[in-house]
Amino acid sequence: MQQIKKVVVIGPESTGKSTLCKQLAHHFNTLWCEEYAREYLLDNGTNYTAVDLLTIAKGQLALENIYTNQTAELISKDPNTPPVLFVDTDMYVMKVWSEYVFGVCDFFILDELVKHDYDLYLLCNIDLPWIKDELREYPDEQPRIELFHIYKDLLINQHKPWVIISGNYEARLNAAVKAVEGILK
Repeated sequence: MQQIKKVVVIGPESTGKSTLCKQLAHHFNTLWCEEYAREYLLDNGTNYTAVDLLTIAKGQLALENIYTNQTAELISKDPNTPPVLFVDTDMYVMKVWSEYVFGVCDFFILDELVKHDYDLYLLCNIDLPWIKDELREYPDEQPRIELFHIYKDLLINQHKPWVIISGNYEARLNAAVKAVEGILK
């Protein structure tokens, strides 16, 4: 069986990450790993601490393992399934979130950051309008700009391919599909 390629979608809140993951999974007829933080915060409230972020990070990793195994099962049942899993959030997001909100990052997150290997990062730009929901914290443009540049700097300084995803939803999907096809060849 082929190695599963993992594509991580990251960026500031309300930049279409979950939508893009869902669209990509549908396009490639495979699975996507949702963001664990959303479920956790909906269940436990939005008054979170740095300890909660550690719990969320561990939950994200566990969820990613579940989806990795499910993707492997899917591929074993249907060898025509592309060997790709889309991941909505990784330890880079946990690092940025921790440092931006609390000024620190737990060593567990930093250790896990270097342990996990991904094949492609898709960085969602802030050119979509911010949409309010019960979990979003940064409606102002300045934090969104700051966070986007923090993510971009992280990606510039790591060794995996990455692409900025911009434009409307259709343009984003087209750019993402092209980037993913590039790693599946």
